[in-house]
Amino acid sequence: MPDLTTTYLGLALKNPLVASASPLSRHIDTARRLEEAGVGAIVTYSLFEEEITRESFELDHYLELGAHSYAESISYFPDLDTYSVGPERYLEHLEQLKEAVSIPVIGSLNGVSSGGWVEFAQRIEDAGADALELNIYYLPANPQLTAAELESSYINLVRDVRDEISIPIAVKLSPYFTSLPNIAQRIVEAGADGLVLFNRFYQPDFDLDALGVTPNLQLSTSDELRLRLRWIAMLYGRVKADFALTGGVHDGRDIVKAMMSGAQVAMTASELLAHGVARVTRMLSELTEWMEEHEYDSVTQLRGCMSQRAVAEPAAFERANYLKVLGSYTRPMSGR
Repeated sequence: MPDLTTTYLGLALKNPLVASASPLSRHIDTARRLEEAGVGAIVTYSLFEEEITRESFELDHYLELGAHSYAESISYFPDLDTYSVGPERYLEHLEQLKEAVSIPVIGSLNGVSSGGWVEFAQRIEDAGADALELNIYYLPANPQLTAAELESSYINLVRDVRDEISIPIAVKLSPYFTSLPNIAQRIVEAGADGLVLFNRFYQPDFDLDALGVTPNLQLSTSDELRLRLRWIAMLYGRVKADFALTGGVHDGRDIVKAMMSGAQVAMTASELLAHGVARVTRMLSELTEWMEEHEYDSVTQLRGCMSQRAVAEPAAFERANYLKVLGSYTRPMSGR
């Protein structure tokens, strides 16, 4: 039997499959079933900056305009009143989760600005969280706001949160940076222990009947894995952090690919929301079966074997492979 154990953010996990931030963690019974099905850890649903401060726009305003858009909050919680349980209730729920399961529980804070609200990270630590996932994203609409200014605000936020807590911090990023390796390195230098790649963002749609902009959540597919694989494979060994792959993990082979790229863990939510918690057991069985078939003894042996540093053709991850990819496409004959 292959050894599936791994470590993430200094935490010992029985396997690399983690339930990512989603509505699944809102119910204690579901969390218990996730543990029974086999997940290695659970990331709680996010507590939003707006829920703590109440000083900026309402979350439903952001959902409507698309200024702050997170897949875990769309459709399931269409406005602040429906989504929010309040900061105090969040802490109570976190404490109950810790009492209900024996696997690591990772808290989640979702915000973009430095300020008094980041002190809440300390209260999440006090509530028993084993680590904190800091979910940062801002969609800039102001032409006067430079990329450098926005990136600096992210760095300051990570540094401020690091000053508040001693538990490990993972920062969940989007792929939308001019130089992702640079911002990743700076975030780690600011105090992050891990990087979660990538956020899945809600994209608004146009309702042609109501003539309005509407939220429209689409669950992920395995096709989304490629962007994550590419960047983790390129950053692995260059940025000294633990990597979590999230977005597009739907079966055991997806977990294998995540490990090969260099990830410590593979996070999933869409597959479980669509097909139920029991899918965890099947995904882990598929992982084990693949490792046995290909004679891998452990997840550690898998990790990073397909990273850019390890493969025979490192250029496959970069622009040098662009023409080769385009040239590999063959269009079926139309018959005309």
